[in-house]
Amino acid sequence: MVENIVIVGAGQAAVSCAARLRALSPDCSITLIGDEPYLPYQRPPLSKAFLTGDLSTERLAFRPRSWYEAQSIALKSGMQVNSIDRHKRVVILESGEQLHYDKLVLTTGSRPRALPESLAPNVSRIYTLRGIEDAQRLKDELRPGNKVLVVGGGYVGLEFAASAAKAGLEIVIVEAAERILGRVSSAQTADYFRELHRSHGVEILEGVGVLSICDIAGTTQVSLSNGKQIDVDFMVMGIGAIANDQLAVECGLETQHGILINGACQTSDPLIFAAGDCATMIREAVTRRIESVQNAIEQGETAAYSLLGLDIPPASTPWFWSDQYDTKLQIAGINRGYDRTVVKAGTRPGAQSVWYYAGEKLIAVDAINDPVTYMTVRRMLDTPALSIV
Repeated sequence: MVENIVIVGAGQAAVSCAARLRALSPDCSITLIGDEPYLPYQRPPLSKAFLTGDLSTERLAFRPRSWYEAQSIALKSGMQVNSIDRHKRVVILESGEQLHYDKLVLTTGSRPRALPESLAPNVSRIYTLRGIEDAQRLKDELRPGNKVLVVGGGYVGLEFAASAAKAGLEIVIVEAAERILGRVSSAQTADYFRELHRSHGVEILEGVGVLSICDIAGTTQVSLSNGKQIDVDFMVMGIGAIANDQLAVECGLETQHGILINGACQTSDPLIFAAGDCATMIREAVTRRIESVQNAIEQGETAAYSLLGLDIPPASTPWFWSDQYDTKLQIAGINRGYDRTVVKAGTRPGAQSVWYYAGEKLIAVDAINDPVTYMTVRRMLDTPALSIV
């Protein structure tokens, strides 16, 4: 029997799932639904090469339209899914169209966390960065001499700051936690990137929050928790992301800061799967939601194998990256639970790596301009016996 598979969402996990499905099953019916009017595209370049004009909209796309046609994948772009009827096994679009599924995959991604409206009533030039249209609006603000306040010292905020500095803007970053990259890296990695940004003229205020924002005569005036008040031309929010799990909640699937899935990417409904930023995997009583390209690719492909009832390939070591100025940070592993770090110099000038340990076990590395160390540790983490040092 030919399965009818519908994929809701059109990001990395969706395209990876669709491509693997077609490679594994030439006959199954695949429909991919995206709510943006573009071909499915990469998001990481939005804060970097696309924002600075070095990458066109066309080059953002994962695949040309002809690929979907050649693979017999029905691509429905610019269409919003309103609801899911699990009893009838249909996806209901905003237009009223109903799409039947035998099995369904939710790859709905995440959305940027916003400031409470009470902090910024009627302030217009506050931006988030998640999609092409967000980046296009921000491009118009990247004028030399403009001053921007970046709220949040995570990777999105730092990457945007690097792009804005290249464009000649004056930049202030405020981070409410005691240091930048506090949730995702060691103090040593944060120290490196703090100095990198300061060397490019970026002002970084740590342990400082935003109290209020108002527009005064075309200027955005921001009051900070350290007692200072600064005037900027616009603001960019980089304070984390929230899983897009509304459809799952409304149709009664189990959620926990994302759509709960098992190791096979199966939800609480055996006919519905989820993958990517929207999904929270529970394995051995531990829940984890990872926002990364690698995780989206791997979960998308895992879902494809599971949809077809095939054995799932073993999971690989998680990896991430961040480009800021001429510096590349490559991360292998998850540093959650580390109790000590070791900093090692790289073979090239300015290169270094931070090795994370839990007891005697190596669990992750931050490699800064050090691709050799990054690949070495990735191989070690893929071979558990080698990660005991």
